[in-house]
Amino acid sequence: MPSTFADLGVAPELVDVLSARGFETAFAIQELTIADAVAGRDVCGMAKTGSGKTLAFGLPSIQRIAELEPGTVHGLILVPTRELANQVVEELEPLGAALGVRCLAIYGGADIDRQIKKLSEGIELIVATPGRMIDLLDRGAVSVSGVSNVVVDEADRMADMGFLPQVEWILRRIDTNHQTLLFSATLDGAI
Repeated sequence: MPSTFADLGVAPELVDVLSARGFETAFAIQELTIADAVAGRDVCGMAKTGSGKTLAFGLPSIQRIAELEPGTVHGLILVPTRELANQVVEELEPLGAALGVRCLAIYGGADIDRQIKKLSEGIELIVATPGRMIDLLDRGAVSVSGVSNVVVDEADRMADMGFLPQVEWILRRIDTNHQTLLFSATLDGAI
């Protein structure tokens, strides 16, 4: 029988939000990764799109970030496309709100000044495409000095799209002791 989210160590406030959305038990990828991620371990998860990966990395990330100082970027989720950035934020925003964690999608093609303004208002979790994140880091508009949680989502697509050098550039700038969660449909080759 599948585990409940509470069985996996998910905070009661998050379990309530999930329950209100009709999620009572974990999908396979969630069952295999959430408890380790909540405990602060690095995790590599392999599952195809639509298998519940966003909650597998999102729930532990939000829960751990909620324990830290508000108004500082503590979490960074790197994704290959703006569409995915928006989907991830849409999925995680209600969960973040339950614990006071604000999420922001950052991607190219959107008004950078508006994104900078939102960042200046205090954001705890950024979901970004690599190119725009580098641009904001270069401008000094965002800092990764407080990042303790990094997620690389759809790492295989990032590799296919040529983004791995950008991802590595960003990761090299996170010099804090941080947790890394890597999710991909495949875990081979450059990944």
